[in-house]
Amino acid sequence: MSKKRKFLIVFSILLLVYSLYGIAGSLLDDYHSKVRQKELTQLVEKSETAEAGLDPTEDVPPEEQHEPVILPAYQALYEQNPDVVGWLKIDGTPIDYPVMQNQQYEEYYLSHDFDGKENKNGLPFLDARCRIQDSDILLIHGHNMKSGLIFGKLIEYEKESFYKKHPLIRFDTLYEAAEYEIVAVIVSKVYFESEDVFKYYQFENAETPDEFDSYIRNIKKLALYDTGISAEYGDKLIILSTCEYSAENGRLAVIARKI
Repeated sequence: MSKKRKFLIVFSILLLVYSLYGIAGSLLDDYHSKVRQKELTQLVEKSETAEAGLDPTEDVPPEEQHEPVILPAYQALYEQNPDVVGWLKIDGTPIDYPVMQNQQYEEYYLSHDFDGKENKNGLPFLDARCRIQDSDILLIHGHNMKSGLIFGKLIEYEKESFYKKHPLIRFDTLYEAAEYEIVAVIVSKVYFESEDVFKYYQFENAETPDEFDSYIRNIKKLALYDTGISAEYGDKLIILSTCEYSAENGRLAVIARKI
């Protein structure tokens, strides 16, 4: 057997081993994500049941009641990791996750789980420009995983039939439970800063009625279908954003208004 042939065989074996190692690591990340997610969901459900009907401000001194009070359902979650800012759920889908925001590292939860361990799935996280209590538009990022985890199922909103089955999004902050109705689903991309084109992820210039109306008009122009729902100045919005692979740096975004 020639040296060249031996080299190719050894190289092929090493490549196979490396590929199997990568697949095993990916499956292990998925497994850990599912197990931990189930634990966190059970923790929230247990807290909701235990505290049902109780007033979260009941034990707060009157002089402190102007401060925001964490909902009982999320108190234990917050104690485990103060990076949690809310909980996102879409009924009938695997999307049922805490939403995170790390103040030091904007994209920390692209590659870390709730416990701070490295995990390719990450978790949905709030954009660094947003403040959970103060911002009228909240942009939430998440991976489009092939396994369907995190925002992998979000891509199904490209189909109007899927939207009609799942028109509502529940997004609770630590301090308030709320439902949102979907205004539009769009496919766009991350553009160069120099490109003179509408960028759905740049919402800082929607601070007046005219600017907000312009933002919504541009969203509607990109909409894949008509939901029959719109938004006006004063509405609270969430934007769920994930990768979309029909174009380089493509993104799919679901925009919804607070009911």
